[in-house]
Amino acid sequence: MSTPAIQTAVAQLQSMASQAAGGAAKGQNLSAAVGQGGFASELQSSIQRINRLQQASSAKTAAFQSGDPNVSLNDVMVDAQKASLAFQMGVQVRNRLVTAYKDVMNMQV
Repeated sequence: MSTPAIQTAVAQLQSMASQAAGGAAKGQNLSAAVGQGGFASELQSSIQRINRLQQASSAKTAAFQSGDPNVSLNDVMVDAQKASLAFQMGVQVRNRLVTAYKDVMNMQV
């Protein structure tokens, strides 16, 4: 992946993070919102966001398959990609957390 593509992806993630924090923090920055709830609540809300994306994608796919004229194929594909990307990110975060836990457990005391 090239540097401009990575920068674009980071900008999009920051944009989505600020949108998500906008509803929860109401004018506060993202770090303040994370600091108030703690790690566990932030992890839980991230998992819930991933679940909502997957449910929205499934609903739009079902609506398209049933012939709903208000749902276009490109909307279905975009929602499916968003859900897929969110799920892949969640898996990577989980893998990193498991690795960090194993590293901590293997430390000499």
